[in-house]
Amino acid sequence: MEQLLELWHTSGIYQLQADQGVMLLVSLTLLYLAIGRGFEPLLLVPIGFGGLLSNIPGVDIAVGEGILHQFYVMGLETGMFPLLIFMGVGAMTDFGPLLANPKTLWLGAAAQFGIFATLLGAVGLTSLGWFDFSIQEAAAIGIIGGADGPTAIYVAGILAPHMLGAIAVAAYSYMALVPLIQPPIVRALTTQREREIVMTQLRVVSRREKIFFPVVLLVLVAMLVPSAAPLLGMFCFGNFMRECGMVDRLSDTTQNALINVVTILLGLAVGSKLRADQFLVAETLGILLLGMVAFCIGTATGVLMAKLLNLLSKQQINPLIGAAGVSAVPMAARVANKLGLEANPHNFLLMHAMGPNVAGVIGSAVAAGVLIQFAR
Repeated sequence: MEQLLELWHTSGIYQLQADQGVMLLVSLTLLYLAIGRGFEPLLLVPIGFGGLLSNIPGVDIAVGEGILHQFYVMGLETGMFPLLIFMGVGAMTDFGPLLANPKTLWLGAAAQFGIFATLLGAVGLTSLGWFDFSIQEAAAIGIIGGADGPTAIYVAGILAPHMLGAIAVAAYSYMALVPLIQPPIVRALTTQREREIVMTQLRVVSRREKIFFPVVLLVLVAMLVPSAAPLLGMFCFGNFMRECGMVDRLSDTTQNALINVVTILLGLAVGSKLRADQFLVAETLGILLLGMVAFCIGTATGVLMAKLLNLLSKQQINPLIGAAGVSAVPMAARVANKLGLEANPHNFLLMHAMGPNVAGVIGSAVAAGVLIQFAR
């Protein structure tokens, strides 16, 4: 009987606390969103499963010498995983639509306004006593508005590592919810006539342009914002391997095997930070709310910038593609294309939307560098 009691007392059921139960439900919800609804399954599956492992009582897999904690130390404390992800994303990116229509760079830049507006909002709410965020924490929350998971993780790991779990979950959740969040905002800011605008065919971009662009981009940005060089440098390196045509094996490995392995490890490492004692705190609600505000503002300012460019230029831009400036590649571009087809069945905007979409990735990396440079 004593042995049975000892076995019962060491069981997870006996040791389960209410907050751990809540986090187990949160982790199961992430898995449902990934599998049942198809929301960012490549990230939410490992994050959700990592959260399950981290909250089972008596399992020390996410602390000390546990394997998930080792993944976190190896890949997130050093910033290695987000940088490798960015290299893989660069290898899969085609700068052609952006180079064919450089004006769309303004849309990606405008969409980053949500990052800085939310930073100021978080600081303002702290001064009012509603929250207690430092400038570093406010900057880490604001970067959620870029809708770029690796960038958000990279900045949070440097400026506010204790918030990493909540920020990562918020960033990837809002990326996954792009098809639900963006359409109402876009429809409210545009007219039926604007959504029906048909854009002219993009010009063909030469191979030479595509080879030179990542090198020129990196040098110019790094000279102005050195803190942006790690993220943007890996992004441009991956793209350079793709476009130079001389290292197809390396480019293929980066686009497939490497990014897949790193994605698994990054998701499990982030899941290790979904432990109840770290996630279920008052600041988490503030992070989720402010992250949503940042994302919504970024979507709105991208659309409004497109409308402004239409006032200043004879060549009209469909404002729908401005929403793709928040990054979230390629889901935001697909949403813009879907809304365009709803307004006009002959209106194919996908390639046009990829311009601001790629510009948003560049913009979020630059914004991250600015925040790190001035907030650290």
